[in-house]
Amino acid sequence: MVIDTATKWALLALNHYPTVKNLFPAVACLLTLTTAAVAAPRSPILMDMVHNNPGEAPFDTHYNDPKLLKDWGFGAKTFELFESAQFGIDWSAADPDIFPADSPDRKWIDVKGAELDKLYSATKAAGLQVYCHTDMVVLPKRLVAKYKMEKTFGDISDPQTQKFLRLGIGQMFQRFPQLDGLVIRIGETYLQGAPFHTGSIRSKDDPQRTIIPLMNLLRDEVCVKRNKKLFFRSWLSFDTSIEKYTQVSDGVETHPNLAIVVKHCEGDFRRGNPFSKVLGIGRHPQLVEVQCQREYEGKGAYPNYIANGVIEGFEEHTDQSVRRLWDNGLTAGMSTWSRGGGWGGPYITNELWCDVNMYVLSHWVQHPEKSEADVLRDYCTTVLGLNAEDAKRFRRLCLLSAEATYRGIRSTHNDISPWWTRDQGINRPELPAPGEARQRVLDEKDEAVAMWNEIVDLAKTIKFRDPATQEYALTSSLYGSLLYRIYRSEFRLMAVDANTDNASLKLLLDDYDRNWAQYRQLKADHPSCGTLYSDNDKAGIGAKVEDFRKRVAG
Repeated sequence: MVIDTATKWALLALNHYPTVKNLFPAVACLLTLTTAAVAAPRSPILMDMVHNNPGEAPFDTHYNDPKLLKDWGFGAKTFELFESAQFGIDWSAADPDIFPADSPDRKWIDVKGAELDKLYSATKAAGLQVYCHTDMVVLPKRLVAKYKMEKTFGDISDPQTQKFLRLGIGQMFQRFPQLDGLVIRIGETYLQGAPFHTGSIRSKDDPQRTIIPLMNLLRDEVCVKRNKKLFFRSWLSFDTSIEKYTQVSDGVETHPNLAIVVKHCEGDFRRGNPFSKVLGIGRHPQLVEVQCQREYEGKGAYPNYIANGVIEGFEEHTDQSVRRLWDNGLTAGMSTWSRGGGWGGPYITNELWCDVNMYVLSHWVQHPEKSEADVLRDYCTTVLGLNAEDAKRFRRLCLLSAEATYRGIRSTHNDISPWWTRDQGINRPELPAPGEARQRVLDEKDEAVAMWNEIVDLAKTIKFRDPATQEYALTSSLYGSLLYRIYRSEFRLMAVDANTDNASLKLLLDDYDRNWAQYRQLKADHPSCGTLYSDNDKAGIGAKVEDFRKRVAG
């Protein structure tokens, strides 16, 4: 039995009310007959976003090509924050003084509007739905100043804020008829690419004061009045609390065009973070959100395969996975970030490791009856052109990359915080006190290096059809191997104490320097190599290393 997405969502919402099924046997029968179709949707929602670094030039990526997304089975593209329709409206319908004609503000708006028209229209022409990732609350600076809203516009309960939110939404859909809906974020507000706007949100994690009133306002303006789709992201607001999520779910009436977006893990996209506890609860359809470039774990500069863990369960929670949720009656699809997240580098020249995650996740969503291994095998043969034996080697490489990344950055017992590294920065990890946990962390850094050695050996053996892929597979594997040797050196240095003699400390410093020299040489020898990490960022390990050098020098 095949049902369309809107009908599926309506049935899911209706299924929340058992009394309805008791009063109307025909409804109960319909819900029973459509369980399989709802649980394993024939046409799940599949949407992707390229999240450019705030304030920087957009990525040069083939994921900006709507044809690629269409060919891979995506039905929608989400335009990132600074490609959002809210930056292309002149507010003239509300107040012509907000962006006066011929002002620098208005010129910027007009250029941005024309740019968005082009992007949105090309995406629609390719057969994809168009959504824009929209921060709340963002308003023009002139508007906030003119109406003296500096202290109130981030308060959703403020009537004037509500008024201008409604007016802005109306103008967005009027100015850009290509829009099929909005993806809403309240977890943070970025303004690096919006010189004439300002943003604020108060009590972003308060269901009663902020989340429920805002979602109800958006539901009314987007879903009810305009029959457009609304996807509300739960991140940093109601994504880690069952109590808050339930309040939101109960406080907002269901609608066929409304769904909640939830990351597969809690907090940021980091290995070792708990699997989301709010996936599969409530009464609203959910999209599972997944980041394919892994902003905290290499950004594609080295192999890091997460599709297996997302679909089948990571080793840190093998009994929890998206597969186990797929037939729960709430999961409506997946929202991927093909590129982006975080800030700065590393910057990559080849999207191989983003592609692997993207292909497997998107194709599995369309064929959830398949195993992740089957989908990866399809990618190996159809895209990479590998023979059967090399496909096995490539899978081994991918799975090892996930194990090595987890052990090298964190630990299998989550004994340390992973925040000592992010983007391209290498800072100072806080080791556990001397004892079993500390030794376990240090031992796992050795295990990670051994895994990376095997990854390099595999990359040398596999024969890829494309020469550029061949070169990058090996170069990026060497990149990971050398970087995780640096990590191991750093952890060993951070374990140094007053009892460590200077001869032993010098050996550790020599190892650190040797690994950095080889890492830098890799970049010099291979143009395809991603940009390098740095130990000189704020709170970087570099300053600590210099202190050790002074200690050895006496």
